[in-house]
Amino acid sequence: MLPHAVLGVEVVALPVLPADGEGDGPLLGPGAEQLVDQLGLDLLAVLEQDRASGKAGEVTSLPVPLGGPENAELRQVLLVGVGDQRPDDLRRAGAALARATVDRASVATSVAAVADDAGLEAFVVGAMLGSFRFHWRSTPPEHVPVGRIVVAGRPEGDTPVLRRAVAVGGAGWRARQLATVPSNLKSPAWLAEQARLVADEAGLAYEVWDEQRLAAEGFGGIVGVGQASATPPRLVRLDYTPRKATRRTPMVVLVGKGITFDTGGLSIKPGEAMSTMKRDMTGGAVVLSVLAALAEVDCPVRVVGLVPMAENAVSGNALRPGDVVRHWGGRTTEVTNTDAEGRVVMADALAYAVATLDPAVVVDVATLTGAMKVALGQQVGGFFANRDALAERVAAAGAAAGEPLWRFPLASVYEDKIASKVADADNAGGGPGAITAALFLQHFVGDVPWAHLDVASVGDSPSESFEWTTGPTGFGARALLAWLGGPAPLDGI
Repeated sequence: MLPHAVLGVEVVALPVLPADGEGDGPLLGPGAEQLVDQLGLDLLAVLEQDRASGKAGEVTSLPVPLGGPENAELRQVLLVGVGDQRPDDLRRAGAALARATVDRASVATSVAAVADDAGLEAFVVGAMLGSFRFHWRSTPPEHVPVGRIVVAGRPEGDTPVLRRAVAVGGAGWRARQLATVPSNLKSPAWLAEQARLVADEAGLAYEVWDEQRLAAEGFGGIVGVGQASATPPRLVRLDYTPRKATRRTPMVVLVGKGITFDTGGLSIKPGEAMSTMKRDMTGGAVVLSVLAALAEVDCPVRVVGLVPMAENAVSGNALRPGDVVRHWGGRTTEVTNTDAEGRVVMADALAYAVATLDPAVVVDVATLTGAMKVALGQQVGGFFANRDALAERVAAAGAAAGEPLWRFPLASVYEDKIASKVADADNAGGGPGAITAALFLQHFVGDVPWAHLDVASVGDSPSESFEWTTGPTGFGARALLAWLGGPAPLDGI
């Protein structure tokens, strides 16, 4: 069924392709001929008047104030550029369509009819994430996303692709939502409860450590960072097991930084640097969101998610510069900068995972260093890996998912910067900051294949840009699902 035949919708959206080299202007995609016949409109003239080119995400709008002869509810026709019809182009087209249909009840579109399955997934993900909204007002929201999107003009049998696309888009949405929640609500205990709800929803095993158990079992990094807060720390574990798992099914461990607010502690941040720190648990939000979606993307390996959660606060009980904490397993850290707290809590979770879970691969995700933002700006994430094959998988997954990642070196020449005279390591080795942070974490994973995603550069989007909405991004959820949702994510690693 093409969009013109979907009755009761307010908007019909058609794809626009760039000129093929033989024509003078862009081309209209599936459904255009039928809509032209139905409405008696010259859509090519509309494109010419708007100087449309068909580039991805370009939108030309045509009001239909009196409706159509067969659809009285129709009020608008949108012509949406799809560029070269690559997944990135379709993702941008989906996001542009979502923004153009805000406050509408429904839209029928054949934009995805020009796409293969990867393009269809990208279109759906773009439309979902381009619709993201969050508000905590006493009145209803000023604007709401389009209520229903009807994907028209596609062949039969798209249901599995659509189910996967909705899961991937939903993971990105969930990660953004958790990161956007204000920290007067988002305490470690609250975030641990959200993890329990995720476990119930997705059929995952769930375990939580409170502050007493953390202290008793030697998680000194998590306890130390969280001890100054009125809301004590937590550690959460979620377990996903695929349907066909056996005793030999390998395990991947995901560790996500869960700092629910970061003042910097006694090494306090400047006021303007604190304004976005409610999202300093983005890594934890990504891990929770990925675990929630693994079954829908048919992940074939076992996955354990570990999220150490703490508020880095200021009080008479705060960690002091020069204090030494003992991590799970016994390694010690001299805390010379309390604003380098993320690596201190993550070290506990990494040490626990490697020693007790026998993982085939460990991947951690964190908004860890401002140095990464200096290096990459706000549109590319950085990562490190101790295996080339794993690095290739991570980079390819990020590119496929629309979350680009650039590999940085684990340069051992900087090891002396994290040396301490009183402990096994110093938590604040200085510049190059992203590298010294990664070197600090590397000591807690031993020889296990490991990747460290430092997404501080992309933790916030400064503006609306395709599927990115202003504010916390939840960056990393789509990339990890693209990797773990593949047929053999650990081959060659």
